[in-house]
Amino acid sequence: QVQLVESGGGLAQAGGSLRLSCAASGRTFWTYAMAWFRQAPGKEREFVAAISVGKIPGYADSVKGRFTIARDNAKNTVYLQMNSLNPEDTAVYYCAAGYYSGSDPLSYDYWGQGTQVTVSS
Repeated sequence: QVQLVESGGGLAQAGGSLRLSCAASGRTFWTYAMAWFRQAPGKEREFVAAISVGKIPGYADSVKGRFTIARDNAKNTVYLQMNSLNPEDTAVYYCAAGYYSGSDPLSYDYWGQGTQVTVSS
């Protein structure tokens, strides 16, 4: 069992930036692919970004060029740097861990509790 705790969410203005963090418990963080998903009210959970054990990133088209995913295995932490935010980025953001990297939420075995990101116009 891997426990994931997101932080860094909050309020931002359109065009602004936020940096989300996901801290993982346990000593096997380095064995997992990590990802960020988001879910807005009334919408399905949406893939945002993923990073493999080898630190190869992948992004949804909607965030490519604006968001950057990174991981620090020594700190058991994955980050999501979000720049050029717009109101459409408003959602609860979830951190996920799994054995395979991909855009399908079913690929991930462990999930954090989520952190709210709200972007105002």
